[in-house]
Amino acid sequence: MSEKSDLSLIRNIGITAHIDAGKTTTTERILYYTGVSHKIGEVHEGNTTTDYMDQERERGITITSAAVTCEWDGRRINIIDTPGHIDFNIEVNRSLRVLDGAVFIIEGVAGVQPQSETNWRLADRYNVPRIIFINKLDRTGADFYRAFDTLKEKLDIVAIPLQLPIGAEENFIGVVDLVEMRAIIWEGGELGAKFHYAEIPDDLKEKAAEARQELLDTALAVDNAAMEEYFEKGDVDVATLKRCIKKGTISGEFRPVLCGTAFKNKGVQPLLDGVIDYLPAPDDVAGIRIAPPEGEEVDENALPIIPVDPDGKFAGLAFKIINDKYGTLTFVRVYRGVLRSGDSVLNTTKDHKERIGRIFQMHADKRQEVKEVHAGDIAAFVGLKDTQTGDTLADPADPVVLERMSFPVPVIDISVEPKTKDGVEKMTLALQKLAGEDPSLRLKTDQETGQTILSGMGELHLDIIIDRLRREYGVDANIGAPQVAYRETITQPHVEIYTHKKQSGGSGQFAEVKIEFAPLERNQEIQFENKVVGGTVPKEYIPAVEKGIRMQSSTGVLAGFPTVDFKFTLLDGKYHDVDSSALAFEIAAKACFREGMKKAGPVILEPIMDVEVTTPNDHVGDVVGDLNRRRGMIQNQESSGSTVMVRALVPLKEMFGYISHLRSITKGRASFTMQFHHYDPVPRNVAEEIVAKSA
Repeated sequence: MSEKSDLSLIRNIGITAHIDAGKTTTTERILYYTGVSHKIGEVHEGNTTTDYMDQERERGITITSAAVTCEWDGRRINIIDTPGHIDFNIEVNRSLRVLDGAVFIIEGVAGVQPQSETNWRLADRYNVPRIIFINKLDRTGADFYRAFDTLKEKLDIVAIPLQLPIGAEENFIGVVDLVEMRAIIWEGGELGAKFHYAEIPDDLKEKAAEARQELLDTALAVDNAAMEEYFEKGDVDVATLKRCIKKGTISGEFRPVLCGTAFKNKGVQPLLDGVIDYLPAPDDVAGIRIAPPEGEEVDENALPIIPVDPDGKFAGLAFKIINDKYGTLTFVRVYRGVLRSGDSVLNTTKDHKERIGRIFQMHADKRQEVKEVHAGDIAAFVGLKDTQTGDTLADPADPVVLERMSFPVPVIDISVEPKTKDGVEKMTLALQKLAGEDPSLRLKTDQETGQTILSGMGELHLDIIIDRLRREYGVDANIGAPQVAYRETITQPHVEIYTHKKQSGGSGQFAEVKIEFAPLERNQEIQFENKVVGGTVPKEYIPAVEKGIRMQSSTGVLAGFPTVDFKFTLLDGKYHDVDSSALAFEIAAKACFREGMKKAGPVILEPIMDVEVTTPNDHVGDVVGDLNRRRGMIQNQESSGSTVMVRALVPLKEMFGYISHLRSITKGRASFTMQFHHYDPVPRNVAEEIVAKSA
């Protein structure tokens, strides 16, 4: 990494999937076959390279994304292994934001699952080229063709198989390579390191010929010259076909599909070949968009793009922060130029200078120091004081601001109190560090009770944070019961005039504001517009009005929950030459909010979760009935052998303690996943109950 690399020899990829689809297991095989590891770690044994946190090894799940580097066929592959649990989706979000390509692992029994859909949409948002690996084909009930069909049904994509399985379930022994039209058979022993090529089995020749024709028709359609060659000769060489597959993969015209079973060590080497052959190098993709000016709404597609440029002025994006016993590590994807230890850069997001201390190439939790990094690299910096996830670092001579990240809204709250009085400061500092690492974690103080409130993406998310608080920072805390993160909004426009007037000898306070409050669609947050004309509110007081409303919006008028999805427009006002001030207008704006929102049809919003329950056939009625009693709306039911997948939208309030009840009504035979879907107004009776509790 310390020397300028040929960009064509680099692949920056992520491995992502639904929980338990085999991401970390696949990563372990990749590290073994590329010679990085000399022993394969296993999730169930708690000794994998990328799951290095105590909580990950104890629970057998990935919690934080981990970066590793390996080499295959003369190329360097930088890999980020990401979590599959929805509570840790921020890790997938920020990883996909800085990667050039991704491997989506799909479970061979269940096919596409909810978290795969969520991650796929994130990859769509960031235009990440991707290939698909249908995994676990050795398992009972695994069906490559059924799993393949779910790709088209649930992801709405053009998927083309590059391989077909040879054998099924416990008899799965290899794949048919449709690009080179040969069989690849894995031999016993050697942990899958040995395989041989063979003729395609007779019983698969017809199916392979049909699939090969479909591959040619789809792949060659992206390249006119290749299509003409095919029409003239009746076939194309392997190099041409691979070039067309790569072109279609990068453009998103189609998604290549490979298959295997990582746990049984079959199919991983061709997957590595697929990463090299079909996923882009840093200079194969367009680059990264420049952020719009602060506060301006512009068409995202109209924003200029800076290409990955090894010779340009330095620019990089901070996408992850880690605090450990050695200090703070800031992970940065480099898009332009070169950066060396000791250099000074500008944090253009905050307009603040930073000095680079040491630079490391990370291998999970292991560090390898390097002297410099170049365009296309991913590295960790030591010494940055005020840089956070999503900030841009750039050469002061070309202070570009790269497109910002967006983070999910927390849906569940808990109160946290140290068990001893002298632990207050220690706990606060620790929580601030944890929140600095995780943008989906929010920290606030309840103004009425003085309690510290921690907001996160789910019960598991907050449970892990509290465990880290105890283990890593030595803080034992009393934890309140989980609470739903309600919001408030309005349903109708209203114009409110409020006059703040205070006289107590000498100069007083005077400010009058006329503000229109109007509802917005969901996820529009809070918007402000100034329509004052004629100087009835001097422009130096306008920011105070905006500040007052935004501050007061954190305490809604119904039950004190944050108010969202509304626009406030300053229409008019009055001021006094002597008695008016920024403080007076801020106070007037706050009071105008309190009075005006009461008359704008305020409602309470609750988080609605997308719940997927997988249950044996004989318990479907019990599961559906229970979800209905929880105010759930059944979306669909899908049968797969002896099980049924029930999908429903259910208020989060009704899902606390669900896992224990589900085990009870299905005798422990059902499982479920849950992820945030949207916010929706609560029914009147529920609203009355919430308001009464807050009084």
